[in-house]
Amino acid sequence: MKKLILSFASLCLIVSVYSCRETDKKAEDAADSVEEVMEEAADDSKNAMEEAADAVEDAMEDAGDAVEEAAENAGDAVEEAVENAGDAVEEAVSGDDN
Repeated sequence: MKKLILSFASLCLIVSVYSCRETDKKAEDAADSVEEVMEEAADDSKNAMEEAADAVEDAMEDAGDAVEEAAENAGDAVEEAVENAGDAVEEAVSGDDN
């Protein structure tokens, strides 16, 4: 009977040690999975930030181009108005002489 109880106790000790080892392995696997998910999330976040920065840069370039074009158009309009005013003055002056 003593041998039977001792064998049963030994078996329980072996099972508990093996079970703890399995639990440690599962905990380690879970930690690795969490680490992988966190790294992927960090990479995705970094990529999203880079894409947003690129989009902002493109928008700024487009806005700069639009401002340059508007300034050129305004300059052209001023030159045309000056020419028209000069022509009008010349016509008025030559019309007075006739």
